[in-house]
Amino acid sequence: MWPVPGCCRSPGEGGEPPLTGRGSPPPRSSQLGEEGAGRGAVPAARLPRRSAGVPGPARRPAARPGAKLTAELIEQAAQYTNAVRDRELDLRGYKIPVIENLGATLDQFDAIDFSDNEIRKLDGFPLLRRLKTLLMNNNRICRIGENLEQALPSLTELILTNNNIAELGELDPLSTIKSLTYLSILRNPVTNKKHYRLYVIHKVPQVRVLDFQKVKLKERQEAEKMFKGKRGAQLAKDIARRTKTFNPGAGLPTDKKKAGPSPGDVEAIKTAIANATTLAEVERLKGLLQAGQIPGRERKSGPSEDAEEEMEEDTVPNGS
Repeated sequence: MWPVPGCCRSPGEGGEPPLTGRGSPPPRSSQLGEEGAGRGAVPAARLPRRSAGVPGPARRPAARPGAKLTAELIEQAAQYTNAVRDRELDLRGYKIPVIENLGATLDQFDAIDFSDNEIRKLDGFPLLRRLKTLLMNNNRICRIGENLEQALPSLTELILTNNNIAELGELDPLSTIKSLTYLSILRNPVTNKKHYRLYVIHKVPQVRVLDFQKVKLKERQEAEKMFKGKRGAQLAKDIARRTKTFNPGAGLPTDKKKAGPSPGDVEAIKTAIANATTLAEVERLKGLLQAGQIPGRERKSGPSEDAEEEMEEDTVPNGS
């Protein structure tokens, strides 16, 4: 039997390269790190390890203005187990205008993140028995659909921070979601309304944490006193009456008002700005304008608010 050349020599002796053909042992990591360093080789310790059959991280589809929520987008979106061990679907930042096609999720998620989109109305859900958490912050939501409890019977947490909800009556559909216990409406114009927190506690009594603050027993008692009896019921109707004439398919409720203020409103704004002398006064005017109120006219334009204040004064002492 003829000897195989190089069989008695260690790999690399005599200028011959080590055997790397089929059946030869793979080079050691030390060899890759020392001998291959000069040729740009990567040490074995730095090579990524991936189990066979496990795909790498999916690339996030690029967001484009007005992207439609399709089954393909849902399939490509990131899916993971979040910090509280819920299965979550990440639909953040795709500029989605309408909620649709969520049947493609096959009801496999406990939480869906719709943050940073262009959604205007909270509706369009199929029956999702498993869904517990909806993150809807940083959208344009101004309406909440009816009968959400039929599509989302297990909804526990709803985050509506930084949207366009302007009237207290728009929150009434949430009262039918009996499982809802965590609710955030921070940074919505509605939070500047009179009796906002007490009204929400009255209408959605199942909520235990509102705007990341626990609902106290004292607040529940105050809400009960304010809205009980005939006067309280009338007060609740007056508050909610302003938004009951909405037609499905209409745009934002403040579009027409923003299109052109009346000459009297313009004069009132100019007068208020001219009379402002301190930074605190300027901040107050800014808050009134953002809430859709005309500085200097918030008292005159509110016979209903005066009536509400009178009703509150009459109602609270009677309950004590």
